[in-house]
Amino acid sequence: MNVVPTRNRVLLEVQEREEKTKGGIILPDTASKDKPHEGRVVAVGSGRVDNKGHVVPMQVKKGDKVIFSEWSGSEIEVDGKKYLIIKDEDLLAVE
Repeated sequence: MNVVPTRNRVLLEVQEREEKTKGGIILPDTASKDKPHEGRVVAVGSGRVDNKGHVVPMQVKKGDKVIFSEWSGSEIEVDGKKYLIIKDEDLLAVE
């Protein structure tokens, strides 16, 4: 894959939600249609540029598992696989 995000953007492989809870309850289709909130970092941009023109490096790296805002980013498809490109400020946590 030759997709490299620009500046403060991150390319994520979205992790699909489980259709069954840990307790064994099977979720109906309507419950699992929400946009997933977890993903694995595939690539990162160089970082954002501050007011003085300095590049602020990204806080995430390739392979990190992240949690992100529900409706953030843009979905793209590369080689038949779906990815999400989001800004670093839409990342909520890194695991």
